[in-house]
Amino acid sequence: MPWTTVRHDGRERLGLVAGDEIVLADDDRTMLGLVAAGRTAMSEFAGELRRTSTDVIPLKGASLAAPVPRPPSIRDALCFLEHMRGCMRALGRSPDLPEVWDQVPAFYFGNPADVYGPGDDVAIAPGSAWFDYELEIGAVIGPGGRDLDPVAAEDHIAGYTFYCDWSARDLQLKDLAQGLGQAKGKDSGTTLGPWLVTADELADHRVGGRLALDVAASVNGEQVAKGTTADMDWSFGEVVSYCSRGVDLRPGDVIGSGTIPGGCLLEHVTGDPATYDGWLKAGDVVSLYGPELGRTRQTIVPGARVHRLRSGH
Repeated sequence: MPWTTVRHDGRERLGLVAGDEIVLADDDRTMLGLVAAGRTAMSEFAGELRRTSTDVIPLKGASLAAPVPRPPSIRDALCFLEHMRGCMRALGRSPDLPEVWDQVPAFYFGNPADVYGPGDDVAIAPGSAWFDYELEIGAVIGPGGRDLDPVAAEDHIAGYTFYCDWSARDLQLKDLAQGLGQAKGKDSGTTLGPWLVTADELADHRVGGRLALDVAASVNGEQVAKGTTADMDWSFGEVVSYCSRGVDLRPGDVIGSGTIPGGCLLEHVTGDPATYDGWLKAGDVVSLYGPELGRTRQTIVPGARVHRLRSGH
């Protein structure tokens, strides 16, 4: 059951994707309320919509917001250690990772106030010349929970969607140099969509306890990355369990998988990143796609003018 949020009639409306149409909910229900009700209730409501709703619009041409337009929180994990190794190689550093990377799944907090829909234009981070996309999957929490074990944690995932972590690599280097973690390098937006595919619908796409979805990314129509979520070093159950330690996860919280190996421009850099000519620029079109999760398609546009600080930066 692919669920989406549609900008229609001047407001955001919950919808069920049915072939080439979207069946709209005829009440004020939102994606947050839907996922909070749990998988059984989601399935029952889908059946009700199919039987009773007469408010149907074509999927083609519909303006889709992010499935969860304003998540309570966003966490982005790093479940593919080969991605980290690839980034270290691109920066001329040793790809050998400290033991801690195999002990707990790393994550950082994203910006829930700056979420893009699957077709929205994406502005380059102000001041960045090394703007990058990242090919990821996002798990959306359904009923909340706390201190979950990895098996129970899987049952708290309502569904999955594409997750593009827009990254300003030059700003990120400054963040890392300050030693406080990700900041402005990761503050310029996250794309979710085009829809939320329920966990039940993807039950057959599991290999060795991990979700196995084939995904890819293109820039200006040329495929630049391809991979599978089956290669995750940390499963979604493990990551959700870790994130829930000592804290309440809430319905609609989004947890990213981290980048599919090869699924960003940084991993394709050779030589000095400052002279790399492949960084995203205004006019470029970036798509994430896969047979189960659909496709995003977004145009890069110029960023805002930087207001200089007293240091001149």
